[in-house]
Amino acid sequence: MVRANRVSQRVLRNCRIARMLDQQSGYGLLEDGALVLEEGRIVWVGRQDALPEPFAQRPATDLEGRLVTPAFIDCHTHIVHGGNRAKEFEMRLNGESYEAIAKAGGGIISTVSATRLSSEDALLNEALPRVDALIAEGVSTIEIKSGYGLDRDTELKMLRVARRISKVRQVEVVTSFLGAHAIPAEYKGRATEYMSDVCLPTLRAAVAEGLVDGVDAFCEGIAFQAEELVPLFELAQSLNIPMKLHAEQLSNLGGAKFAARYGALSADHLEYLDESGVLAMSGAGMVAVLLPGAYYTLRETQMPPVDLFRKYNVPMALSSDANPGSSPMTSLLLTMNMACTLFRLTPEEALSGVTRNAAKALGLGDRGVITEGYRADLAVWNVKDPAELAYRIGFNPLYKRIWGGDG
Repeated sequence: MVRANRVSQRVLRNCRIARMLDQQSGYGLLEDGALVLEEGRIVWVGRQDALPEPFAQRPATDLEGRLVTPAFIDCHTHIVHGGNRAKEFEMRLNGESYEAIAKAGGGIISTVSATRLSSEDALLNEALPRVDALIAEGVSTIEIKSGYGLDRDTELKMLRVARRISKVRQVEVVTSFLGAHAIPAEYKGRATEYMSDVCLPTLRAAVAEGLVDGVDAFCEGIAFQAEELVPLFELAQSLNIPMKLHAEQLSNLGGAKFAARYGALSADHLEYLDESGVLAMSGAGMVAVLLPGAYYTLRETQMPPVDLFRKYNVPMALSSDANPGSSPMTSLLLTMNMACTLFRLTPEEALSGVTRNAAKALGLGDRGVITEGYRADLAVWNVKDPAELAYRIGFNPLYKRIWGGDG
């Protein structure tokens, strides 16, 4: 990882702190707050008039009343890929559906062709501006998937690029193997063979190379049926690798229930999820990752069952879903606004969705809230009220990002 020369101890004072500790406490706003950071961790948080010795005698940074939140976490991205799909965007505006474009050789498969032809360096150079856009909005952790290779060499290439990003930028990268993103043209109609010939051996190779933090798949009519994913999830389970699943985006194929049986961390998209699927997620302790950018770009009309998630206490995370086809977006601030305006989340739910719940969706228990012992990943904003972060459109009020105590 790229790290600046870390100051062993820092004191931040005169700020409002949205601690985001749990659903019951909401923002957990702390007025006239102060923080002490040491060796990349938060070692004290509280009111500045209660700052204990010897911290009170140390030089402190005056944040002049600004708001401090946990740094943002983008928990679902496809940020490493070749090319773009602007032409398909135009086709959709002329009346073609996402599914029809995919069946005609567009969609994911068109990005596969471009990604296979790109070198590691080219993929890295294309990805970095997208990563920089997220970092500029206070993002400290990004999940990055493979899935635009659908062959051994390209899937491994994508994962290597994802790992390289964390070496040239101050950002934590969590990788997900998404070999079951689509069925490549050379295996059309032969999903089972693709799984056994390509997907499973590539996962084993990626694990051997230390490239995999999680396993993902796409359960949909244009991708894989749940039963076709059994070998992949069983292998992931045997390797003790966390799982997640793209599910119920375009139809209800029981993907979330399937993922729940394997104890997956999350199911993502979920526009067509029914109550029984929500109950299965709740019972398994899963997170619902909502992706309003894809909903917006595809002009969908079926909303995810937000009221059911609330009813059954399923945590809701938010992510940009940054990808070249259905969500060419690299802004979690815009994601938050879309979640509120399109899905009717509250601003507090939106902020939880890119902090505490996003961390949970990745199985990261050391970030996403502001409390002692957690990573000192923070965002300092030129706002007073946390609701402003979801309220504005096309405006970035970030004052400073602190990553692992640096910044």
